[in-house]
Amino acid sequence: MYEYDLNIPWEHEVRLEECRSPKPRTLYPCCLGNCPPEDCGGPEAWLRQLDDALGYELDDDFAMVIEFIKEISDTRSFAALKDPDRAEELRETLFRIEDRKALLGKPFERRKVNERLRQDEHLTFMYQQV
Repeated sequence: MYEYDLNIPWEHEVRLEECRSPKPRTLYPCCLGNCPPEDCGGPEAWLRQLDDALGYELDDDFAMVIEFIKEISDTRSFAALKDPDRAEELRETLFRIEDRKALLGKPFERRKVNERLRQDEHLTFMYQQV
């Protein structure tokens, strides 16, 4: 069991599944997969954020946007945007969808993480925590 505890304790089960010979010209450690973003509030908060970002309300918002686009397509007119209440409803829906994107955190880029590991940035960060 590995405990990652910079602010909120995270426990990770590390399991060795296979022993391989090191690859030539590969610097270790290296990152192989995905992980939650930094400072997301811990495992429970991360799962809540995912539920909030990808829950049923998102389906409702997408359905509303699709309905709006279909109306514009069917009528070949942007008249629906002239109604201030409907335009505001669309704007609020689009803002909610955009806000959900932030809940998902930054995209994980394995190559960038590995480049930072090769530059020993993880050591600098670890020393700052002591």
